[in-house]
Amino acid sequence: MLDILLARIAQKHRTISYPKGPAPELPDRFAGAPIFDPGPCPEDCGGCADVCPTRAICCEPELRVDLGRCIFCRKCEAACPENHIRFGPDYRMSVRKREHLWADGRALQLAKSLDAAGKRLFGRSLKLRQVSAGGCNACEADVNVLGTVGWDLGRFGIQFVASPRHADGLLITGPVTANMKDALLKTYAATPAPKLVIAVGACAISGGIYSGHEEAADGAVGILPVDLLIPGCPPHPLTILDGLLRLLGRI
Repeated sequence: MLDILLARIAQKHRTISYPKGPAPELPDRFAGAPIFDPGPCPEDCGGCADVCPTRAICCEPELRVDLGRCIFCRKCEAACPENHIRFGPDYRMSVRKREHLWADGRALQLAKSLDAAGKRLFGRSLKLRQVSAGGCNACEADVNVLGTVGWDLGRFGIQFVASPRHADGLLITGPVTANMKDALLKTYAATPAPKLVIAVGACAISGGIYSGHEEAADGAVGILPVDLLIPGCPPHPLTILDGLLRLLGRI
């Protein structure tokens, strides 16, 4: 027992202080919200759009990126001869509406909190049922990270539950494959109202790299009323946490 206590003292405080303190330092390879340098693109270039595997880039009438489709592969960054686009360190990308995921160099319209009634219901205790609707397990893994001692999602009153009947909402990952669509709809129906729907990752928002496939429904956005969209492939745990806290009015 003494050894356990000494080890615990040596470990000190492991949980990040965010959002009361600064966000943890992210590695240099982290790809956050895109940054656009001013200046016109070379005429008839389109190299960034040509290499994008999810057709997330539009060059007309101006360069912009659909973060709901973007998988942050950075191919566009490497393909741009003028360095007009690059991915910065900003992890804050969660929004409330699908159209707010278009990045064009202006500040993103980050997620606003629920209204007063919603915060009274969910602000201090939010129980979520996670639904992996055909995901590759990358988004699921980063969601699971939030339950570790380093992040301790439970300190905000947010917990994952085993049954939708015990949940306040759904957290969905994956492109919603054909064999998961009915399961997702039944899970949503079993969740008591009022309820929230959170789409995590490019697949859940737009279908990601599976967009347009006959066996995928291009995400949950076209199937269910989504209250929070968290882009990424997968989103960093900090991006997910930031979005959840913004939704609950904790940031």
